[in-house]
Amino acid sequence: MNIRPYRAADRDAVIALWQACGLTRPWNDPAGDIAFCTGRPESTILVGEAQDGGSLIATVMVGHDGHRGWLYYLGVDPAAQKAGHGRAMVAAAESWLAARGVPKVMLMVRPENDRVRAFYAALGYIVEERLIFSRRLDGK
Repeated sequence: MNIRPYRAADRDAVIALWQACGLTRPWNDPAGDIAFCTGRPESTILVGEAQDGGSLIATVMVGHDGHRGWLYYLGVDPAAQKAGHGRAMVAAAESWLAARGVPKVMLMVRPENDRVRAFYAALGYIVEERLIFSRRLDGK
């Protein structure tokens, strides 16, 4: 797999991958999330292309607030899972953050998602007990 930065021409393939991986939610517009992320120095989307023809098989959205880095939309095409692509995407996102001097990376996983929790635990991520407060500003 070749990992590279997102390009505008990737938009539809990225959204299709996120949908195939079950990453989208009705209250989050994936096209809006892409537009918000791209073109800003504090965030990017990395994509993984298959070696055999360059089809898009993996993504991760990564950004930071200057203190903490965050991972979102890590997804690997279901047909390409269990081949180390998820690990490679996380490593690429971590490298992107480290190159910008960000000392810590965080992510959120729904408590019932045991498979994803196990994936991150295998990569050395730990659960940090926190309460997350939120408030919608978009009226949704």
